[in-house]
Amino acid sequence: MATKILLLGFLALTCSLASASDSSPLQDFCVADPNGPVKVNGFACKNVMAVQASDFSFGGLHITGNTSNPVGSRVTPVTVAQVAGLNTLGISLARIDYAPKGINPPHTHPRASEILTVVDGSLEVGFVTSNPDNRLIATVLQKGDVFVFPVGLIHFQRNVGKGSAIAIAALSSQNPGVITIANALFGSKPDISTDILGKAFQVDNSVIAKLQAKF
Repeated sequence: MATKILLLGFLALTCSLASASDSSPLQDFCVADPNGPVKVNGFACKNVMAVQASDFSFGGLHITGNTSNPVGSRVTPVTVAQVAGLNTLGISLARIDYAPKGINPPHTHPRASEILTVVDGSLEVGFVTSNPDNRLIATVLQKGDVFVFPVGLIHFQRNVGKGSAIAIAALSSQNPGVITIANALFGSKPDISTDILGKAFQVDNSVIAKLQAKF
């Protein structure tokens, strides 16, 4: 009896680990049908006879993103929302454009690891390990260099070159998600209490209120 319990426990653990990332496809493809009546973890499959080449293609990554914004960067995503054929395949990518001194602010992808390739320019990149160490691991990349951001960890990029910069990011999920730390904390709807954030950041509540007003 004890052996059976141990075996069931092992199988449960194995299944939970196997489900820790996007599920593997059980057929050649499962083009997303966002308008389908069935709701699943991901998207239901489009009728295979209605699938076309356009379900697997995306145009526009050659176009420079508009970086005229407070952070000086623009992300052009290519996820299942843009390419329905990515459904169940567990991959996606994005183009990131950076103005001089622009940043891709600290953020995290809750469902994906990321591998970033610098196409043009120079980028300072880094991520912070989890508690209690909170160690910053950072470096400067040049054109052609690659850097990996582990799943779920807070990371960032900053353009440290003289001109604009471009990078391509590949991610290990069809829908990696993104949580920009400042936006989440100071731009939540409704607001997180200034008292909570004031204690968390060890500053006066009025400082938090000013930050919330910006988001």
